[in-house]
Amino acid sequence: MAKQWTVAATEALKADGLRIAELDTSARPGFTGDKKAGLELLAERSGILSDLQEKLYANGRSGDKRSVLLVLQGMDTAGKGGIVRHVIGSVDPQGVDHTAFGVPTREELRHHYLWRIRKALPRGGQLGVFDRSHYEDVLVVRVHNLVPPTEWEPRYDEINAFERELVEEGTTLVKVAMFVSLDEQKKRLAERLERPDKYWKFNPADIDERAHWPAYEQAYQAMLDRTSTEYAPWYVLPADRKWFSRVAVTELLIDALERLELDWPAPQFDVEEQKRRLAPA
Repeated sequence: MAKQWTVAATEALKADGLRIAELDTSARPGFTGDKKAGLELLAERSGILSDLQEKLYANGRSGDKRSVLLVLQGMDTAGKGGIVRHVIGSVDPQGVDHTAFGVPTREELRHHYLWRIRKALPRGGQLGVFDRSHYEDVLVVRVHNLVPPTEWEPRYDEINAFERELVEEGTTLVKVAMFVSLDEQKKRLAERLERPDKYWKFNPADIDERAHWPAYEQAYQAMLDRTSTEYAPWYVLPADRKWFSRVAVTELLIDALERLELDWPAPQFDVEEQKRRLAPA
């Protein structure tokens, strides 16, 4: 176990039985270090993550169909983009399939809600990243009554079946639900309005969404209660401390990759023969 963790991140952040209404979003479950220690650990563990991801990519190039999919779900300003930049940014981009899901396009709306998700699934050997995901269809859709309950209610079981299928086909799912407090979100939105280099990240609709916070809390609770499974568990991440979020997700990904027990693929040629051929070339 990495230093500073009293228990593994996979245990400390498990969603089982957690009540969002009681979550301390500034907490550091299982982690004893401060920000300085966290950043030092992040630098150290990022190298390990990069090496593991390179092995995954190398095996994919050799025909291995296994993949890892990181699902990041959270309200605006929760830090999903920061995870992509500071955690996924430490690995080889050739081995990353990243998709940020926005409002469905007209074409996507003509299809089943999982249609666009299936199109974005990681290929063998890839580390997939979903910034938002199929869970929007039991979160935003539910909160804003975009379809009747008789339509979104069955989606929990449908999503569970979909994810079981992915796991059986060789995809390891790492599902992370990120939560910030109302006060922290307000602070982050205010920062975007104070900095010209952050204007592009600001969406006026984010302020409107704050009025729906209780409804989102209920929707997220139902999501955790009904779709955290043994084969695809949810991890709950208190996200007021950005550095902790990045340290925690790095650990979750390292765990997922280590469980694949990857080794470097064997060469498909005679190494000694190629050395002899290269010598006079």
